[in-house]
Amino acid sequence: MTPQDHAAAASALLSAETTGVQIGLLTQRHPQMTMDDAYKIQTEIYRAKLAAGRQVIGWKIGLTSKAMQNALGIDIPDSGILFDDMAFDHGAVVPKGRFIQPRIEAEIAFVMKSPIGGTQVTREDVLAATDYVAPSIEILDTRIQRVDPETGNARTVLDTISDNAANAGVVLGRERHAPDAVDLRWIGAIVTRNGEVEETGLGAGVLNDPAQSVAWLARRMAQYGQSIEAGQVILSGSFIRPIECPSGTDIHADFGAFGTVELRFA
Repeated sequence: MTPQDHAAAASALLSAETTGVQIGLLTQRHPQMTMDDAYKIQTEIYRAKLAAGRQVIGWKIGLTSKAMQNALGIDIPDSGILFDDMAFDHGAVVPKGRFIQPRIEAEIAFVMKSPIGGTQVTREDVLAATDYVAPSIEILDTRIQRVDPETGNARTVLDTISDNAANAGVVLGRERHAPDAVDLRWIGAIVTRNGEVEETGLGAGVLNDPAQSVAWLARRMAQYGQSIEAGQVILSGSFIRPIECPSGTDIHADFGAFGTVELRFA
């Protein structure tokens, strides 16, 4: 893909976000596109949002579980950017029509107290740079079709990365914990939709340790001359499958002693 192709794809995805009308699969329009192309499209979205006055508040890591990686035929996670207009309060009501096809995932969020970066970042470095960890919900959306209606081809990880890793929102619970005060591998959640249990999982599903996931992100960002900044929120990756959230959905994520997160879609 050319730089002009990257810019055009980013513009189409931004338009889809505004209008609520999805675009077709980028991988079908550009069958030779690579992961570098996908991240370059994401970067074009980043530049456009900054130019429009948005601010970066953090990063999300996706595809951290073996199940999701196997489903998409990859062996590495992906990442996306959190912007200030994506933050929702615990217990918030998402306005009707805000998203196209919203889904949610349960995650452990890291809030950083100091910057961290470089190709040699370790789990221990992450814990030392973390102010606190908290229960969280990530809202996913897709500005690109999940399946092409004519061919039946499904979107690939390249489509998803281009679409800012399907990132749409973040909700932090009120509880705050020192990162070394709990075994993050054993932090789990019971997630209910409209009062019925939909998914359960444990932090170990995220690369065996959510802190390792954040270390992966820091190392990947270093390849592009980027780093994680103090104050940023890092969504370490979901340990449940995405839950569909049509209008009228009430979500309750019970992390036990770690805390709770609630959200409603009007």
